[in-house]
Formats: sequence, structure tokens, C-alpha cells
Amino acid sequence: MEARITGRILQSPRGRKKEDFLSTWQQPPANEGPPPPPSPAAEERPPASHFPPVNVPSKQPLPPRVLWELALSSGLLGFSFTPAPHAACSPVRSPAVAGRIQAPAPAERMASSGLQTKKRDNHNGHFVQPTNPNVATMQEDVLYHFHLSTSTHDLPAMFGDVKFVCVGGSPTRMEAFTKYMAKELGLDHPGAEYPNICVGTDRYVMFKVGPVLSVSHGIGIPSTSVMLHELIKLLYHARCSDVTVIRIGTSGGIGLEPGSVVVTRQAVDASFKPVFEQMVLGKRVVHRTHLDERLAQELMQCGADLREFPTVLGNTMCTSDFYEGQGRLDGALCSYSEKDKQEYLEAAHAAGIRNIEMESSVLAAMCGACGLQVAVVCVTLLNRLEGDQVNSPHEVLVEYQERPQRLVGHFIKKRLAAAGNPRDL
Repeated sequence: MEARITGRILQSPRGRKKEDFLSTWQQPPANEGPPPPPSPAAEERPPASHFPPVNVPSKQPLPPRVLWELALSSGLLGFSFTPAPHAACSPVRSPAVAGRIQAPAPAERMASSGLQTKKRDNHNGHFVQPTNPNVATMQEDVLYHFHLSTSTHDLPAMFGDVKFVCVGGSPTRMEAFTKYMAKELGLDHPGAEYPNICVGTDRYVMFKVGPVLSVSHGIGIPSTSVMLHELIKLLYHARCSDVTVIRIGTSGGIGLEPGSVVVTRQAVDASFKPVFEQMVLGKRVVHRTHLDERLAQELMQCGADLREFPTVLGNTMCTSDFYEGQGRLDGALCSYSEKDKQEYLEAAHAAGIRNIEMESSVLAAMCGACGLQVAVVCVTLLNRLEGDQVNSPHEVLVEYQERPQRLVGHFIKKRLAAAGNPRDL
């Protein structure tokens, strides 16, 4: 079978060639002569020497139905054009002319890498939509801190099936969560690998297994904000829909036993207000920190299903600092007394706050603004009414940190089972 490609070369602002293929998947019927001469419109295009025929070796001709499915799944007219095979996580620049028609990857490779999408167009609900109108007009979008780009990576193919994004501060914890979800979803077959997709940078890590994407966000609002900007744009460029984002992390409890898991009802600031404030062009901008109440109730039910550890619904206070910002007495600086600290934490408890961390407000504000379901699930490592330092044995802390993972893993399995395809990933 022979594929003939015609089109014209466009020049991007950075001088990179991009193919603007215009209409050109033709498959000569079997046992017939050469194709008819090109139309006048085709004659106006660049000489054929710029676009030599691309021979696609195949033992058997592809049926027309398969060709149509390839064309539709590519999002292009008439044919599916992909670069030559490459490492799933390595930056690849698409060749300007040469390419090949490629059938979907084997199921084994999809399960192993977690980067291939079984169905490209599976959107049944709400799409991810950045509020910035400039994103839609960019010829290239470089996700710098992920080491990804719309011109070097096929983001719909890599991420188009993502339905759950789980984020957390620790790179090691997010890798462990990926392996845990692979086991829970039945994808941990011998030889399965889960490479770091952000291998070209040390800012964040990203792993994928089936419809679950795991990303680290570092510590605090600034680091989390940078990650979320690029994550939301990634999901937009990948044409993802009905995406749920959940932070799984650690926190300091208020009036709770260590090891309790808090599902956040409302993210509040250090003044107990449900807002996220930032300075934009020298002006104070206030965003609301709305979290999905129904999603929080679903997660609470998952805690009741497991019955392995205390799970509570409460407000979460998000601060900009671990020490003075959270009323600790053990930092290098301390401008208040122990009495001041106790009064503040007791007032927080009276306001319905059950834990303190440093990322929930920006997560709620940004994800909510872009049409993403969002929740926060954190384990408490200590009761702040009784002390400031995390001094439990290491093995105890490791087990505590696994509790949000188990709860969220159970939630994901329930969601997939309710959709009727827990393994059809």
C-alpha cells in the first residue's frame, strides 16, 4: 500500500517547520493503474519533490474502516501522521517531511508506559478550559517546567485519556502512588515501567498509569501555582474532559489524633477566610477557593468503605509558611508567645479548621476557575494543639502518608467501576 502526501511547509516564529497537510490520503484501488493527474488546486502547491511519497510497508492492506478510524483519531483530515517511534518520555521533534502511518500501539505497550491513549475522542462532559484567551492563539506552547511542548510532543496521544490527576509535594510519594495505582488497576504486569515524563527537568516529576496522572508540586503556594499553570494547559492541549484533581498530602492536625485523614470542606487562609489572594501587576486580586462538595462526600464515603483509619470532613487552613505562618514556636524566628499560639489555634478549631498545610487554597482557586473537579485529602502527622515538631518514628510516618493514597485509590476504582470500565483503559 502506498500513501501519497501533498501539502505546504509553514514556518513558525521560531523557525521550526510544521506540516500543514491539506487533503491527501489516497489509496489506489487494488489492481488499478496509476492515480489520476493532480487537480489544478494541487498544481499550485509546492513541487512534488518537496513531498516524496511515503511508502508504508504492510503485509496486508488496511481495511477502509481502519483507515477512517486512524484519520479521525489523529484529528487531521484524511490520514494519521505520526513521527517515527520514539521513547515515550523523550522530547521529539517531528520530521518536516518523512513520517509513517502507524497503527495503534499494542495493549502491552500501553499498559507498560501508561502514555498511549486507547481512544482519542472520549469526551462526554466538561472540557478543561484555561481562562486566559491567549493560550488558544499560541502557535507553540512550551511547558517549560515540565520539559514538554505542543510542538515536540503529541499531548493528546500522551494524555488524552487522563481522568484523574493526583498531586502531592514529594516526588518520591507520587512515584509510589503511581505504582500503587498500577497494582490496584491490574496494570502492574511483569516488566511494566512508569518513567518520569518530566525527565528533562528536576523541577517536578510526572507519572502516568492508565487514566491516572501523578504530579509533584513541591512545597507551598508559589511552587504549586507554577505547576498548576502548566498542568491545566497540558490538559487543555490534550483535549481532556471530566478531569478530577486531588491533592494527596500531609498536614498538621488541629484537635485530631495523628494519622487522621482530613477531606477538605473549604480551603481558608490564615484569617479563616475562604479566599486566595495574590498580587497581579501591583494590585491585589482575590479568588474564591470553592471545592466540590459532592466530591468531598464521595471521598468521605470511601473512608467509610475502608474503615482503616479516622476520616473527617473539615476546613483546611492554607498558609504561606511552615513556621511563623502556622504559629510554631520552634522556628529560627518567633514573634509571639505560647499563649498567643494556643489562642490562635483554638480559634481556628472553633472556625471548623481541622488541619493546616500550604497548597490547598491555590489548588482550589485555579482548578475551580478552569472547570476541574478538585479535592484535598491530607493525613495529619501531629496534633498542633499538643506540639510543633513531627517526631513520630519513620516507619509510622511512612504508613500515615500511605493513608490518603489508599483512600483516593479506592475512590478512583469506584469511579471507574461506576463507569463500567475499570480495566478498559
